[in-house]
Amino acid sequence: MLTHGAAAVSAQPVDDPFFRYTGTAPLEGYAPGSVLGVRTVPYHLLNVATPLDAVQILYRSTNAQGRPSANVTSVLRPPNAQPDKVISYQSAYDSLNPDDGPSRAIAGNTPLLSLTPSGRNVGVGGSAVSGEGTVIAPFLALGYTVVLADTQGPTADFAAGPEYGMMTLDSLRAAQQVPGSGVTDSSRIGLLGYSGGAIATNWASIMAADYAPDIADNLIGAAQGGLLVNPANNLRYASGSITWGGVVGMAIIGIGRAYGIDFDPYINDYGREIMAHLKDASILNVLLQYPGLRWTDLVKPEYTDPNTVPEYVDVVNKINMGQAPIPTVPMFVAQASNGILEGTQPGPVGTGPGDGIMVAGDVRALMNKYCDAGVTVQYDEYNTISHIPGAALWFPGAVGWLLDRFDNKPAPTNCGRIAPGNSLAPQQHSR
Repeated sequence: MLTHGAAAVSAQPVDDPFFRYTGTAPLEGYAPGSVLGVRTVPYHLLNVATPLDAVQILYRSTNAQGRPSANVTSVLRPPNAQPDKVISYQSAYDSLNPDDGPSRAIAGNTPLLSLTPSGRNVGVGGSAVSGEGTVIAPFLALGYTVVLADTQGPTADFAAGPEYGMMTLDSLRAAQQVPGSGVTDSSRIGLLGYSGGAIATNWASIMAADYAPDIADNLIGAAQGGLLVNPANNLRYASGSITWGGVVGMAIIGIGRAYGIDFDPYINDYGREIMAHLKDASILNVLLQYPGLRWTDLVKPEYTDPNTVPEYVDVVNKINMGQAPIPTVPMFVAQASNGILEGTQPGPVGTGPGDGIMVAGDVRALMNKYCDAGVTVQYDEYNTISHIPGAALWFPGAVGWLLDRFDNKPAPTNCGRIAPGNSLAPQQHSR
């Protein structure tokens, strides 16, 4: 079942002191969004410098445990920038290795593919974010300033949604404070992201009113696709997938790291072997490399039901969007639902089909909940394709939808016509 991924390909990213806070004042003394450092570097694609500059900002944010954190964001301002038009783009870099963050790729100081610190895995390096250049290119061409935060924070806390949201919102606060960034306190902001980027996009939408009301006032809409709603259902659905089985292990590591949870007492010897391989893995070290991997393969016999692990139950309830506050911004949301194409069978009763990793019924349920609360939602479901090709179908619709919001056109809605979804009730401890 365990395979060992790609061979060694290149050296490690260079050490970059800009990514560390070295000030003498305690970090907790700074307000969220405070600027800790600024530099300007050429914007790199595939490690090749382009004529466009990127303003990189080290800023104070908050991690999943509510502690102060120093994170980095990058601001791309085209020559024809319009001061009121800003896209906050959340990358789907999905990695447990901090060196895979977008800001390192944008600075051009990371190999396209690199061995991770453990020497076991290949990091996505600059390749993932450079590939997403095609997503942001239309906005740059039209004069939109684009902000790209390292949404998983400085320790790459994969799957810790609320942390993604705070890192995103504070990156926008920080950008507003930097002269010449192209982002001001009156800029209108659209949120955009797919898959891992959708986690950050929706959590930023959820948390804006309470965590960053100053940013909430500027948000005009959120366009997202391939959305992680209720992680407990995703665990049930993705377990045993030919393509996505390894994400089970990645998520356990990510949320354990983010929330300070030691899952070791519940893990069996094989699980420890898997965890050692995945501790700094990127998405490249998941796809097709752990075919058929299940939760039950990783844990001791008495914990085959995840709900017998109290820490697991507590944390999946914290990151269940269905139990979080209601956003206030209009939304365009797309979700594929033919995950069989990526080797994931429709889940058990209560889960149903998804795109291979995300559960369509959960997304429908969340959108119906938002509709009932008065949020303007346009929800599209692609029932013939899966997660990866779903991004290509989502993208043009997302771009057009956001451009219409900036043009002050009324947001479309199909509320009342979205099929029912799954229960998003909190998980209960099994005794």
